[in-house]
Amino acid sequence: MKLPSTSAVIRIFKILAVAEAFSWAALLIGMFLKWVLRITELGVEIAGPIHGALFIAYGVAALVLWRLQRWQFLVALFAGLSAVLPFATLVFERWAAGRGYLTASAETSQAADELQEARA
Repeated sequence: MKLPSTSAVIRIFKILAVAEAFSWAALLIGMFLKWVLRITELGVEIAGPIHGALFIAYGVAALVLWRLQRWQFLVALFAGLSAVLPFATLVFERWAAGRGYLTASAETSQAADELQEARA
């Protein structure tokens, strides 16, 4: 099984950070419609599973980057915790990008290639 490149995982992680934040917004709107206005449960029924799937995908992508990028434990912990707070994935993504945690270096690309060869 061929693993995606580090740069591909970084792109996926960034997309998931934004998508997870939008799904938070949709879920919060759905909860407002259900619990405050008491209009419909449809928003929660639709946004809930979508948010759950994106939450898990974001977490998996963070774990993969922890391994590929050799993040410190605290960086990976903050990545995971950011998914719990509404819109915090956007904040983490900008913070991590600004500090070089979301940059595919030659060293990490080589490490990913070695890991790929070891599994083959």
